Amino acid sequence: MPVLLPTSRSRRRAQNADARNRTLTDHAVVIAGGGPTGLMLAAELALADVDVAVVERRADQTLVETRAGGLHARTIELLDQRGVAERFLREGQIVQLAGFAWTRLDISDLPTRHAYGLALRQNHIERILADWAAELEVTFYRAREVTGFAQDETGVEVMLSDGEGLRANYLVGCDGGRSLVRKAAGIAFPGTSPTLLNLMAEVEMRDEPQFGLRHDALGFHGLSKTESGRVLVVLTEATLAATGEPTLRDLSEALVAVYGTDFGVKNPAWISRFTDAARQAASYREGRVLLAGDAAHIHHSVGGQGLNLGVQDAVNLGWKLAQVVKGISPGTLLDSYYAERQKVAARVLRNTMAQIALLRRGEDGLKAARDVVSELLAMDEPRRRFGAMMSGLDIAYDLGEGQALLGRRMPDLDLTIEGRKLRVFTLLHGARGVLLNFGKQGSIDIAPWKDRVDVAEADTDGAWELPAIGQVVAPGTVLVRPDGHVAWVGDESQHGLEEALIRWFGPAAA
Repeated sequence: MPVLLPTSRSRRRAQNADARNRTLTDHAVVIAGGGPTGLMLAAELALADVDVAVVERRADQTLVETRAGGLHARTIELLDQRGVAERFLREGQIVQLAGFAWTRLDISDLPTRHAYGLALRQNHIERILADWAAELEVTFYRAREVTGFAQDETGVEVMLSDGEGLRANYLVGCDGGRSLVRKAAGIAFPGTSPTLLNLMAEVEMRDEPQFGLRHDALGFHGLSKTESGRVLVVLTEATLAATGEPTLRDLSEALVAVYGTDFGVKNPAWISRFTDAARQAASYREGRVLLAGDAAHIHHSVGGQGLNLGVQDAVNLGWKLAQVVKGISPGTLLDSYYAERQKVAARVLRNTMAQIALLRRGEDGLKAARDVVSELLAMDEPRRRFGAMMSGLDIAYDLGEGQALLGRRMPDLDLTIEGRKLRVFTLLHGARGVLLNFGKQGSIDIAPWKDRVDVAEADTDGAWELPAIGQVVAPGTVLVRPDGHVAWVGDESQHGLEEALIRWFGPAAA
């Protein structure tokens, strides 16, 4: 069934008439939204030689608001898998970024080359991703928005705000929490309503403020210095009644309510409001329309997981969508995208709600609960487990019964291949599957899949260790998906290998 953004009947007739008279520009995939999720997805598709276009309302990648402030360890690993992590590491500051309800979690002893976070503002993250996407020759339609679409059995017609139309095999909504694509597709967005309203701003202050975090009867608040020398303000407002765009006066009054002064606040770079609403799309797919990032899930920013969750959505979806578009795999492969990522997002929604419950107010009981949680997280085992969760290093997809590696991220082992020293992540730069054979050379033949899976006859001496799991038995053979997750673990018997190859990489080539 065609899906159209609701309009008046006369306007819809006019749109349909325009569509019949318009020459459409064809792309394999159109992405609505050029934020971090959309840019990462575009790069993933381009790596797979898929014709992809991004529709972005901004004329360029300029972003005034601070928004997200960093990358967690698993996201850095994903960028390392594509050979671009160093671009981000050069510009950011390596820090212990993971935390739970303001309790810092040191992950420096977790088994990863990136046992840290990266403090880097979203405007820089987007710029670097956009430059990479441009290198990969992704098409951009800037200063335009998707205003509606209609899909049929063969594709999707996408209407843009300038009257132009695009035709694609698939449309992916990466257009944020208020996603037009999600609404137009009729996908429900159930969840919890707001219990608090936060003001956030980047400003100048005449008087030296009281930097740091605080609690009171209203909620939690914070003042910190930004890299530009301005002050980043986060305040909990007294009620949920405020509507519309916040003003400098709103910010001044909120500062006075908390600190007794507004510190001579002036010259805001930006002011915004956000809530702790937690919602998740009932499905990430409706026919040929898919959702990723905030379009599929929203939650409070505590813990800094939102941007990372969206980028990880993109890496899970990109290679699957590419294979379906190219006819390598059936459309049912896309069902695994929702099955895998829905559970990951649900866990993030749960942990953010738990953190907000602890941080919500400055009451004695909540302060005692925060202290108890902080004491618990100071212990090594809880710290490692929560650190692995908050950094995304412990993500495990349910791929059935099997060895502990199955469904988890492949460790970035040091390998020796034909006398050369290589890392596992280096083998994933091309976003292709990899079969690592640590047994007898030449003992495994997957020639019918050689166009989509590389075989590496490898040796390694390092320990196989997983965050939150510990050491695991070194297997003889491992099939790694393009997103770096283990799809099959076996030995020279190759039991189940063909089924795994068909499941994740399509039928054998003729």
